[in-house]
Amino acid sequence: MERPSLEINLPETHEEGKLYVVDSLNNLNKLNVCPDESQHSLDEEESTRGTGENMAGSNTRNQRLFFVTFILTLIISLALVSFVIFLIIQTRNKMDQISSRLLSEKKNIEELKKINNILLKHLNQSGIKD
Repeated sequence: MERPSLEINLPETHEEGKLYVVDSLNNLNKLNVCPDESQHSLDEEESTRGTGENMAGSNTRNQRLFFVTFILTLIISLALVSFVIFLIIQTRNKMDQISSRLLSEKKNIEELKKINNILLKHLNQSGIKD
């Protein structure tokens, strides 16, 4: 019994189209050559449909996991940003305190210089020299 040739000249299509046609021809060839395995291949297709439902459930779980991870990342980021803002404010307050101390010390130094100049003038007027 002679079987017809399944070789077909494929027009130039996209790669996906070519793969689909080749896959379809392979499946047709398997059905013609191995009729005993045809029931087995149908059973495999039905089992892959069942796993498709499992994949949908897995996809939903993956989406939930991604969403929970995303929310946790946002919360942690918000906490870190709040902490950094708190540190910036604290640093600014400390810098303000230090600059006010420096200004008061500068005033004290200026006053000490004036007192020193007054003492030197008084000592020079009194005639006491080193």
